Amino acid sequence: MNWIEAAVLIASGVVVGFINTLAGGGSVISLSLFLFLGLPVDVANGTNRIAIVMQNLTSAGLFRRQKVLDLRKASWLALPAVFGSVAGAQIAAEVNKAVIEQAFAIILLLMIFFMLVKPSAYLHGDVARQERPVSLLQIVIFFLIGMYGGFIQVGVGYFLLAALVIGAGFDLVKANAVKVWIVLLYSPFALAMFIWNGDVDWTYGLIHGVGNVAGAFFASKMAVTKGVNFVKWVIIAVIIITSAQLLGLYDFNQVIGYFISLRQ
Repeated sequence: MNWIEAAVLIASGVVVGFINTLAGGGSVISLSLFLFLGLPVDVANGTNRIAIVMQNLTSAGLFRRQKVLDLRKASWLALPAVFGSVAGAQIAAEVNKAVIEQAFAIILLLMIFFMLVKPSAYLHGDVARQERPVSLLQIVIFFLIGMYGGFIQVGVGYFLLAALVIGAGFDLVKANAVKVWIVLLYSPFALAMFIWNGDVDWTYGLIHGVGNVAGAFFASKMAVTKGVNFVKWVIIAVIIITSAQLLGLYDFNQVIGYFISLRQ
C-alpha cells in the first residue's frame, strides 16, 4: 500500500463515517473503494466491518454522552438484530444482486416521498410508542434487519431508521442514536464470522476505520446541535446519491478511480 491509497482510505472513511452516522448507505463507498483497490468481494465485505465497529463505538459513546441514547430500549431492539446478523453473515445462497439493488433504490426513493409529504411523523417522534414494550412484530423486524446487516451491511441504516421512527416512535436524532447502538452490538458478531472465514484485511480496514471515527465524531455532534431538520436533509441527499448508484445512473468505482488518478 502506498501513501496515496492510505490517504484515500482515510479521507473516504471520514465521509463514510459521517454518512453512516446521520443516515446510512456509506458502505457503498467503502465496498466500492475496497473492490477498486483489488480486494475480493468477500474480503471487501468482511474488511468493511472493522470500520463499522470503530465508527459506531465512537458515535454511540457521543450520543450517550449527549443524553439522546436510550440504552434500555435500544438494547432490547438490538438483541434480535444480533442473532439476525450471525445468520446473515453465514448466508451462502446465490442471490440476484441486480434485482435486489433496484428494489432497494425504489424503497429509498419512497422514503423521501413520505418524509416530504408527512414530515411530522418522521421529525418529532411519538413518545407513547417509544415507551411501549418491544413487541413480537418488532423482534421479527429487527431480526430480519440484522440478518440483512450481517449479510451485506449496505443501506442497513435506512431500514433501521424506518423501523425506529415509524415502528418505535423515535424522532430522527434519537433514532440515529439507537441505530448506531444496534449496529455496534451486532457488528462484532458479523465481523467474527468473516474473521473465522479469513475474509478480513486488517491493514485496509484499520486505516479506513481511522477516517470513519473522525466522520462519526463530527456527525454525532452535528446531529444533536443542528437537530432533526438537518438530519432529514442529509438523509434525503444521501438517499438520492445512493439510489442513483443502485439504479446504474453512475458507477462509483469510476468516480473513485478518477480521483485516485488525479493524485498519481
